[in-house]
Amino acid sequence: MGSPWDNAGAGNRGGQRDDHRDREDRGSSDSSDEGGDGDDYRRGGRDGQRNYGRDDRGGHGARGHESSGRSDGGQWRRDHQRSTARPENRMEPWVSLRGPMRGPRVWSGDVDRTSERHKAGTMVAVYDQYEEFRGWGFYHPHSRIAVRLVTRDNSEPTEEFWHERARAAAERRLSDPDIPNEVCRILHAEGDDFPALTMDRYGELLVAEAYSEPMAAIFEMVLPTFHEVLGTKEHRVVYDETAARAEGGIPFEKRSAGCPPRFQFEEGAITYEVFQAEGHKTGFFCDQRENRARLAALVKRLADAGNPPTVLDVCSYTGGFALNAAAAGASEVRGIDLDEKAIAQAKRNANINHLKNIKFTHADAFSYLRTLQRNGQEYDIVIVDPPKFIRSRRDFEEGKAKYNDINKLAIPLVKEGGFFISCSCSGLLEPLTFQEIIRRAARLRTIRVLRETGAGPDHPVRIDFPEGRYLKALWTQLD
Repeated sequence: MGSPWDNAGAGNRGGQRDDHRDREDRGSSDSSDEGGDGDDYRRGGRDGQRNYGRDDRGGHGARGHESSGRSDGGQWRRDHQRSTARPENRMEPWVSLRGPMRGPRVWSGDVDRTSERHKAGTMVAVYDQYEEFRGWGFYHPHSRIAVRLVTRDNSEPTEEFWHERARAAAERRLSDPDIPNEVCRILHAEGDDFPALTMDRYGELLVAEAYSEPMAAIFEMVLPTFHEVLGTKEHRVVYDETAARAEGGIPFEKRSAGCPPRFQFEEGAITYEVFQAEGHKTGFFCDQRENRARLAALVKRLADAGNPPTVLDVCSYTGGFALNAAAAGASEVRGIDLDEKAIAQAKRNANINHLKNIKFTHADAFSYLRTLQRNGQEYDIVIVDPPKFIRSRRDFEEGKAKYNDINKLAIPLVKEGGFFISCSCSGLLEPLTFQEIIRRAARLRTIRVLRETGAGPDHPVRIDFPEGRYLKALWTQLD
């Protein structure tokens, strides 16, 4: 086949559910200690001069320190400033770090001293190892993410501050012609200065997920501003069990009286149904919106050229990619996922859209891909969109192995000249590392990268928090 690609604009997400989808959607995000998209850089990672292990003295190592870049005089300066610091000149309450402030998150090992035994959720002033003020953030003594920075301003955040940030986030979406107003992400955690909070819009409904308890209260406080700017009416906010366990809190869900448990909306040519009680995160994955549109454009061009493709959607969740392929003219579409409830919803979505050329199967992706190989099955287009295999630095190597395994099983199912789209929603997995995983998984087959994409403009990323650009989609063609 040729390469019928174009720059299709923006108009779900699947998952092998033994891990359950934990993307980041967290941006991000916004993650709890046990599953954040953002974690501190892994050992030997982005900055080769930093050492995140333990130092020779046996104490907490260079996390937060420059391991070898400073002279003895620099060390003396730090020790001298530490001994002569005047905590009474600091803003109260405060947290002092062992090293520099590298981004909007402070890890527990980076905290040196605190002004007192702060309660969880206390707003604290953050000072680095030179006693320089770095901002205000929420402190959690029991969490691996000890501080989530809110602002670098000298003034402690007020209610007016939060309402201004909420208005700015909403207006950014409304003013961007590339973001559909009815269904999109309104808050992308650190990307919108609302750490540990994501929120999606579905028409008149706002659905939020807090990964830190104070942010659930912030959400409820600024909700009137969002309703005013966006014209929305109903809401739902969840503080989930994983995040609560990480902070020593109690999970909860709150919703407005008129919040519908089940609702429908349109994206492009597809009508989706979301059942909030059974879905993951906010119930749908807005981050793949533009990639779903690109897939539909690819399928349509092949079909219009007289070659309607066969499509395999691995980890299809409620059918986002599969439904778009079927509606665009694919001759045959198969979606697989381990989440039985997601597969049931995918089948309902297919019925809602009157799609007959599509079949969803409840199965483990790894086993099913092996079966397809044994049966000699091949497809013109294969999409692999698994859950977040790398939830923290601790399981980085294991997660990389899972990405390798699932791609190694899927690539042989792509016909010669066919297209392979592989995705990762692990914020800790850098794009070049992900590309190397695909290279190794391809073995002796020639694989050409046609484009690299991610989430849409409704998922802004702070330049000091690259983990917020968690979604990676590699579009390739195989010989």
